[in-house]
Amino acid sequence: MTQTVAVPYWLLLLIIAFAAVSFASNFLFPSVRWFFRARMERAVARLNTRLDRPIDLFKLAERQDRIARLIYDAKVMEAVGERAAETGLPVPVAFEEARRYAREIVPGFSTTLYFGVAIRLARGLSRTLYRVRFGRPDGALRQIDPGATVVFVMNHRSNMDYVLVTWLVANRASISYAVGEWARVWPLSVMIRTMGAYFIRRSSRNALYRRVLARYVQMTTAEGITQAIFPEGGLSLDGRVGAARLGLLSYIVAGYVPGGRDVVFVPVGIAYDRVLEDRILTKAAAEGNRRFPANPLAILGGTLVVALRIVLRRFKGFGTAAASFGDPVSLRRFLERHQGATTEALGQHLMAAIGQVVPMLPVPLVAAALREGPATRDALTSTVAGLLVRLEAAGAVMKLPPAGLAATVEEGLAPLIGRGLIGADLRPAAGAQSILDFYAAPVLQRLDSTAPG
Repeated sequence: MTQTVAVPYWLLLLIIAFAAVSFASNFLFPSVRWFFRARMERAVARLNTRLDRPIDLFKLAERQDRIARLIYDAKVMEAVGERAAETGLPVPVAFEEARRYAREIVPGFSTTLYFGVAIRLARGLSRTLYRVRFGRPDGALRQIDPGATVVFVMNHRSNMDYVLVTWLVANRASISYAVGEWARVWPLSVMIRTMGAYFIRRSSRNALYRRVLARYVQMTTAEGITQAIFPEGGLSLDGRVGAARLGLLSYIVAGYVPGGRDVVFVPVGIAYDRVLEDRILTKAAAEGNRRFPANPLAILGGTLVVALRIVLRRFKGFGTAAASFGDPVSLRRFLERHQGATTEALGQHLMAAIGQVVPMLPVPLVAAALREGPATRDALTSTVAGLLVRLEAAGAVMKLPPAGLAATVEEGLAPLIGRGLIGADLRPAAGAQSILDFYAAPVLQRLDSTAPG
């Protein structure tokens, strides 16, 4: 037992390496994880004292634990069996397919990244690019039952929506977003996942995938996790608030248990003086598809130009970005008041509520006024004044400069002239009418919604 054993030097190093790995995985790593987990739990407890919607324990669970809970859910296992029977696949193969979908959907969540990094980035980026005007969500959130699940439902104008709303409710709740395939790009996907967002394949028709996604949405809703969804299912191509696509809403409604935890939808209307993707969106609308063939080099070049102008303090911003919060809609009360109501009826109700609170901004007002073809600034000012009277009578949400009508017209006109969309004679430049219509659409839709019939 005490005899000397000679081994090659490389083998000795290999043995030491295996011993070190075994020690770290069995003793060191669990201790370190426990230490940081305990610190994280204390930090979350302090954070929850100032949040209207405390962070739920389900959201803080280890990602692997949530994946296991989802994949072994009875309804998911039932869907696996049906998939195997329909396709002739062995059950273990169908199960691994479901596991792959679960790993793709289930996010992680880092309180440090969300509250320490993401919120600061969202605030800094929003204020750098825009003049932000918004209504506080306090009134909308404080009248909601603390035990209810809150779901923010929003119109989708730009990818800046995620940034803007994350900041606006930063001191009230942490939001779990449903994001599309565009965000599944490394390293963006890693950051988005650790912020609690979950990826969805909007165009997937795979029945097993839809069942796994549905159960994840229902489980998070049942646990009370605050969520944010864009019922339109994608960016608006024409500037209007579109009809609801019922996928996520149908999952939430199907998972609702009468007498159980209520689900409360908070309508959010979002508007911009400058939508960063406006040319891409109007081009897609003209071509009749939802493909956005952006040029990476053009995007990088544009970003560098803006960054340089910011550094040189020559960047004047993209105008106003605004958000407004509507009255909460309780799913429980909606179903009680509308006996036999369908998910489609709920979707129509929510999209109408969102449309009512989309803010009116200077550029959309001027773009709508230009449709009447004013030849002078005085005529344009008079037309804008007439639109304001009609919008105020309709109860529209106004996010305009406090200096009055003249400042509103100037804030709306200057960016359009600066971008070359209209000339000095206030007439549209060649090929610019579609973009002007894109910006005028929210104003016209708001007026249409109050017209007789």
